Amino acid sequence: MPDLMDNDSRSNAAEFTVSEISQALKRTVEDAFGYVRVRGEISGYRGPHSSGHAYFALKDDRARIEACIWKGTFARLKIRPEEGMEVIATGRLTTYPGSSKYQIVIDSIEPAGAGALMALLEERKRRLAAEGLFEASRKRPLPFMPRVIGVVTSPTGAVIRDIIHRIDDRFPLHVLVWPVRVQGETTGAEVSAAIAGFNRLPPDGPTPRPDVLIVARGGGSLEDLWGFNDEAVARAAAASAIPLISAVGHETDWTLIDFVADVRAPTPTGAAELAVPVKAELEARIANFSARLQGAIVRSSDRKRHALRAVSRALPSADQLMALPRRRFDEAASRLGRALTVNTERKRARYRGLRLSPTLLTRRAADARQRSNRAGARLPNVFLALVAMRRTRFDRDAGRIRPDTIRRRSRMLAESVSALGRRADQAAELALERRRSRLTQAWRLADTLSYHSVLARGFAVVKDAENRIVRQAAAVSPGDVLDIEFADGKIAAVAGGAPAKPRTPRPKPGSGQGSLF
Repeated sequence: MPDLMDNDSRSNAAEFTVSEISQALKRTVEDAFGYVRVRGEISGYRGPHSSGHAYFALKDDRARIEACIWKGTFARLKIRPEEGMEVIATGRLTTYPGSSKYQIVIDSIEPAGAGALMALLEERKRRLAAEGLFEASRKRPLPFMPRVIGVVTSPTGAVIRDIIHRIDDRFPLHVLVWPVRVQGETTGAEVSAAIAGFNRLPPDGPTPRPDVLIVARGGGSLEDLWGFNDEAVARAAAASAIPLISAVGHETDWTLIDFVADVRAPTPTGAAELAVPVKAELEARIANFSARLQGAIVRSSDRKRHALRAVSRALPSADQLMALPRRRFDEAASRLGRALTVNTERKRARYRGLRLSPTLLTRRAADARQRSNRAGARLPNVFLALVAMRRTRFDRDAGRIRPDTIRRRSRMLAESVSALGRRADQAAELALERRRSRLTQAWRLADTLSYHSVLARGFAVVKDAENRIVRQAAAVSPGDVLDIEFADGKIAAVAGGAPAKPRTPRPKPGSGQGSLF
């Protein structure tokens, strides 16, 4: 009987399709639990999906539950999920009918206490330190006098106002602000992008490249400052070619960027003080250095002046130094005057010796004619002597030469003698022609320079009784006997005081008809 009743109860059970039972389970879970807070360790996190949603799991030592964060919720999270982070997730339980798996759809997430964040921070510090990003040898000194300062911070907070005000008080400079969110899920990405963006500015571009960077934020809790513990921020600061000052939080607040930065400032105002010197202090130091330099120059000049005076007293006077050179100069000047006089006389005598005169030209022409005649007279004798010498040599060798050789040799000698004769005749003719040409030129020059050619043109030479040439009319007195030489002869004349006879006018050439007047 009991078996019959069990079979009836099984046959009366409600029948569900897979979809119906899945939906029933979904409603049951959602209605029974609603919103819950689940504490667990993030596992399997790989960052947001291409759709913007994030999928991972929460687990403890005995169980595991799938988790999902939709795209809109993920952008509003204060803390970015990371693998191994222990968190408290707030959301609602639901199931996914397609696979009948239950999961939590997270609306907010927070670390499971400060200890979890500190543990994560320490793990990051150990990893980055092992890579050498915290080494002191990597840190660069800040420029003493930057021209442009780049600031990465929120454009609306009190931090940027404090930095600009402090810079204006100390040394006004050009400040560039790269606005970022300093709290929230996107802080790390925006800060790292700002650092990289400043480094990408070209040195000579339209936007000036900063000489130093300040990454600043006001104080806050560990969760508020967590964006500056992002690994991307630390790596961007380490890769920056521009010296970087970190000024995040208060003096007691330490973030990951503080270990990587070249210099850490306790506050944003302190960062401004580290970045620029005080202008008034610089001016005072420059004035002090200028005064010290001026005093050193004056003291050095005084020492040099005293030393110069001491040395000058030991030196001889200018007159003593110049006495010997002056005497040598006077002696050289006197020798130079005498040498110039002697040289001038020598040149004048040579000029007189070389000066052309009719007598000298006549004598040189006669000498040239005599040398030419002597050369012409010697030429036949030389030719006959040469022929005789050749004949003697021929006679001497005649006994040693066979008839055919003699004939061949005689022909060669005859041709050679004939050629020599022709060459001798040509040389004699050429020499005589050159002598004749030079003689002709000498006669022409003598004839040109001779005063007889002047007389032939109608002039006359007047000489007094002492055979001296009369060059001026004032040198002749009435009654003086004069000798007048013309081209064709000489006449004697007596100077008188009577006026000259009037000249008879010459008839005009070509006129065959007499004058009527």
